[in-house]
Amino acid sequence: MAEPNSTPFTIGIIQDHADADAGSNVARAERLIRDAARRGAQIICLKELFNAPYFCKAQHSDRFDLAEAIPGPTTDRMQRLARELEVVIIVPLFERQAAGVYRNSAAVIDADGSLLGVYRKMHIPDDPLFYEKYYFTPGEAPGSGCGRRGMPQSAS
Repeated sequence: MAEPNSTPFTIGIIQDHADADAGSNVARAERLIRDAARRGAQIICLKELFNAPYFCKAQHSDRFDLAEAIPGPTTDRMQRLARELEVVIIVPLFERQAAGVYRNSAAVIDADGSLLGVYRKMHIPDDPLFYEKYYFTPGEAPGSGCGRRGMPQSAS
């Protein structure tokens, strides 16, 4: 059995605001990722649904227009950035996986810019003040092939 890698690494967590302009949110995230990498972060995690304000407080069908495919324009941009900076980036998005199938997902991008896999949130909360079940289909069960490398899923 191979020895586990015990080399320390640095994680950067980016928790910022988002406004209605997805393009400006992605540009701001890119600046913050660059800053985190300059500070030594090797794995950089963006906040849940980073490129739009949290929209699940009401049921509005036009919010489905925020969803995009993975891979897609945002993950393509983040893959180029990861490759340039040689960092891993976790990119949470409102994913349009197929017609009528929308997920709260996170693309995992390796330091060489490759898409390692996609985590799709399994547990979608049922809360009277939030309408996540209106927008999101739960992800696959553990071991059912999340992403290309069978990435494990958590219960939340």
